[in-house]
Amino acid sequence: PPPVTTRKWSLPMQKKAYLSIISAAALWGCIGVFLRLLTAAGLDSMESVAVRSTVAAILYFFWLLFTDRAAVRVRLQDLWCFVGTGIFSVLFFNWCYFNAISLSALSVAAVLLYTSPVFVMLLSALCFQEPITPRKIGALLLTFCGCVLVAGLFPAGVGSISAAAVLFGLGSGFGYALYSIFSKLALKRYSPSTITFYTFLFSALGSLPLSRLWEDASLLLDPRAILGGLGIGVLCCILPYLLYTEGLRWAEPGKAAILATVEPFVAALIGIFAFHEAVTPYKLLGMAAIFGAILILNRRP
Repeated sequence: PPPVTTRKWSLPMQKKAYLSIISAAALWGCIGVFLRLLTAAGLDSMESVAVRSTVAAILYFFWLLFTDRAAVRVRLQDLWCFVGTGIFSVLFFNWCYFNAISLSALSVAAVLLYTSPVFVMLLSALCFQEPITPRKIGALLLTFCGCVLVAGLFPAGVGSISAAAVLFGLGSGFGYALYSIFSKLALKRYSPSTITFYTFLFSALGSLPLSRLWEDASLLLDPRAILGGLGIGVLCCILPYLLYTEGLRWAEPGKAAILATVEPFVAALIGIFAFHEAVTPYKLLGMAAIFGAILILNRRP
C-alpha cells in the first residue's frame, strides 16, 4: 500500500513504524557478520552473493505462495525492470560491497555504500529531469569529503587504503542507487512485494553462473556456511525488506530514509566492537559528514 501521512494515526502507531524501520536498517548493518561466516567457510565474494540471493528468492517465494500469490504474476514485457533491479543493481552492488569489506574495514565499506544518495541525485536528474539544486550540490561535496576521511585518504594519504577498496565501495553505492531508478519505473505497475521477489530471483539467476557455486557445493555443508547463508538471506535480506515496507505504511518516506541511515552506524559499531577495527577521529568525522549529507538530501526545502 502507498505511504500514509502519519498525522492521521496515533502516536503509538508512529512509534511502531519508526521502530520497524530502525530495526530493518540495523539488520542490514549486520550483513558483515554473516559474510565473515561465509568467508570462513571458504566461499568467495561472488559465491556469497549467490548464497544470499538464492536463499532469499527461495524462501520469499514460499512466503508469497502462502500470503500473496498474485504478487508472483508479471508480464513478460516488464521483466527488463527486474533485470535492472536484480542484476544491474542488487547483484552488482552486493559484489562490490562484499569485495570492499574483504579489502578494507567493515565500517569503511558500509559508509562508502552510503554514497548512494549522491548517485540517486545525479541519475534522477538524468532520467527524470529532477533539478540539481545548490542544496544537492552541497550534499555532494560534503559526501566526497566524508568519503576521503572515512577511507583514510586524509591525513595518511592514498597509501593507507587500496584504490580497489575505494572503487569497490563507490561501486556498491552506485549499484545501490540503481535500485531506486529501476524500482521507480516498476512501481508504476507492480507492488513492492512483486518487485522484491523478482529482484531476488534475477539476482540469484545472475549470480549463480558467475559464481559457479555448484563447484564448491561441499562448502555449503559447513555449519558456518549454513548459519551464514540463513542469516544473510533471512535476517539481512527478507526480514529487513518486510520490516521496512511495513514501516512505510505509516511513516513518511523522507523520515524513513533518515531513520534508515542507522545501517552504516550499526555496521561501524559491529566492526569496532566485535572485530576490533581501528577507530580514529578522522573516521568519525567522515562518518558524520556523510550522515550530514544524507540528512541534507532528505530534508524538505
